[in-house]
Amino acid sequence: MADETGADGGVGGAVYAEGVPCWVDAQLPDVEAGKRFYGELFGWTFKVAPGDGAHEVWAHIEGAPVAALAPKPDGRLPTVWTVHFATPDAFALTARITAAGGQVITPPTPVGTLGTAALATDPENAVFGLWQADTHHGFARRHESGTFVWAELYTRDTKAANSFYAHLFHDALFGPDAAPDFGRATLTDIFPAEMPPHFLVHFGTDDCEAALGTVSRLGGRVQVPPFDTSYGSVAVVTDNQGASFALLRRRDGDGWREAPQETEQAEQRPEELREQRDEEGESEAPAAGARGARGAEDDG
Repeated sequence: MADETGADGGVGGAVYAEGVPCWVDAQLPDVEAGKRFYGELFGWTFKVAPGDGAHEVWAHIEGAPVAALAPKPDGRLPTVWTVHFATPDAFALTARITAAGGQVITPPTPVGTLGTAALATDPENAVFGLWQADTHHGFARRHESGTFVWAELYTRDTKAANSFYAHLFHDALFGPDAAPDFGRATLTDIFPAEMPPHFLVHFGTDDCEAALGTVSRLGGRVQVPPFDTSYGSVAVVTDNQGASFALLRRRDGDGWREAPQETEQAEQRPEELREQRDEEGESEAPAAGARGARGAEDDG
């Protein structure tokens, strides 16, 4: 299915541009329980991932791959949804990440004939994935109910985050044709003090209240009830195994996206960002705003 960028995701089709979220997956203690939860919540059906034996499964809507569920390789790892950004060269991008102050958790690793995967963090240790496509290009459907619609980075330093990600993904975020699926918001005092910076994956819904009822009935939990942002109504939930995600109901006629953040901001090169951070010392958490979780409305 062609999306707004003209890219056809999934196996075959056009490749997503660098910096575009192209895939999401969840690391779960119990994949079968995950299939029951997400199958009922989003209407997903599941097939074993190509070349993966009986471990990872891909979620489908009408036969089109939209996400993956995988067993946690180590019980000490977090139960979490991870967003993966497209890249034509995972090795070159991981080099840019480390040069800009991030870290590489898992270096670029071939995944059969599907592509090459890597896992990294930004300077504040928010984790994200990279995907260099071969036969698997990512989402075959997105920006609709039951599929990926948005990723929000909750960070303590949005200025530094903008500089870091603008250096990595400038065209996707701030280019003349940019229509990003990725915003930045400040971690305010509505969040626990120990909560680290992180990405929150958003899935679309046409009826947020009904979806929240389904989450609760299936053993999940509503963390943050619906609040308004510039791109729709958002609620934050966890599934029945503890993986957090958001539900996004778009406003009528508004589409899924919001405008790029701070498009007038000049890109900072990695050395400039490092010098700035050295001069300022450890970044202090911004003063908590009255908006609380609605930080996404202004900073996304």
